[in-house]
Amino acid sequence: METQTKTLSVRIRDKHAKRLRQLAFEVNQVWNAANAESAEFSRIPIPGVGWINGETSAFALQKSLQPMRAERAPHLHSHTYQEVIAEHGKKRRQFKQDKLRWRCSGGSKRALGWIPFKVGSAVWKNGQVRYHGQFFKVWDSYGLSQYDFRSGCFSEDARGRWYFNVAVSVPIRHNGQTSAIGIDLGLKDYATCSDGVRLDASQFYRNAEETLAKAQRAGNTKQVRNLHAKIKNRRKDSIHKFSSKIVQSHGMIVVGDVSSAKLVKTKMAKSVLDAGWFMLKTQLTYKAIGQSVVFAEVNEAYSTQTCSCCGTIPDSRPQGLSGLGVRHWVCSDCGATHDRDINAAQNILNVGLGCQSR
Repeated sequence: METQTKTLSVRIRDKHAKRLRQLAFEVNQVWNAANAESAEFSRIPIPGVGWINGETSAFALQKSLQPMRAERAPHLHSHTYQEVIAEHGKKRRQFKQDKLRWRCSGGSKRALGWIPFKVGSAVWKNGQVRYHGQFFKVWDSYGLSQYDFRSGCFSEDARGRWYFNVAVSVPIRHNGQTSAIGIDLGLKDYATCSDGVRLDASQFYRNAEETLAKAQRAGNTKQVRNLHAKIKNRRKDSIHKFSSKIVQSHGMIVVGDVSSAKLVKTKMAKSVLDAGWFMLKTQLTYKAIGQSVVFAEVNEAYSTQTCSCCGTIPDSRPQGLSGLGVRHWVCSDCGATHDRDINAAQNILNVGLGCQSR
C-alpha cells in the first residue's frame, strides 16, 4: 500500500506548560552552547597565512558539549540533545553564518518554546504522549493510537499554548475522480475555479484591523496575540474547507503561478497577505498527494486577456491598470461573454491540460 508522510498537530493540556517551558529552557541552553562553540572554532588561525573558515560537524559538537549536558540539560532526552545540535548545523549551512541568533528564554526577545525529538523518543501509551519517562495529555482529535510516531517536536505558540507535532505515515487514497479544474488566484475573490466555484474574499485581517489597532494603542499585548491567532485560525479554517472540497471532487487541479512574494512589495501587500495564497497552494499540494490527484502550477501569463473560447487575445480584452475594474467583457473576435476570473481559470486549466498531454 502506498503511503505518504503527514504531520499531525494536537494541543497539549495547559497543566503541562510549566514542565515544557523547563525543557525548552534546557533546549535553549544546548543551542546557545553549540552557537558559542561553533563561532569560536569556525575561524582557524594559520601562522603566516591568516584565518581560514573551519566547519564544526554536528558529531564533533555533540562530543565537545557532552560535559555540559549533565549540568545544563539534565532532563532532555539524548535524542533531543542530538537533534538540537543537528538543527543548529543545518541552519548555519543554510544561512552561511558562523554564528546564529541566540535563543533567549526570557524578556521581550524570548524565543518560543521548541523541543525536537527523533524516532522512538515519543510514543503513545495509556492514552497519553510519553516522552523521556514523562506523560503529557493532549486533545486527541486524530486518534493518535492508530499511528506509529516518527520524528517531531513540542512547540509553543505566541499565546503560550503548547502543541505536540509528529510525523506519521498514512495510506494514499484514490478519490476515483477524473474531472480537471483550473484555479485563478485573486483579491476580488481569493480563488475562482473554472467551474464557477469561488473562495470568497473574507478579509479576515481587514475586518479585525480596527479592533487590533485599538488593542495595540492600549498596549494590551494579550488581546493583540489573541486577535492575531483568531485571524490566522479563521483564514486557515476557510482555506482547509475550500481545498478539501476541491481535492475530493476532481482528479486534476491546475493553479496559476501568481507570486505573493513579489506582490507584497506593492501597495496591495495587506490584501495579498490576507488572501493566504501560499497556504492554499501548500494545502492543495499535500492533499492532492494524499488522494492521488494530479496537481500542477502553470504560467498564468495573459490568462485574463485571452479568450478561453477562441484562444485569441482580442482588442476588447481588459488591459492595464484601468482594466482591473472590468469584471465582465465580450470577446470582439468570437462574441463570447466572459466573467474575468472564470475565464482566467479556464485558460489556466487549458495550459495545464496542454502540459499534461505532452
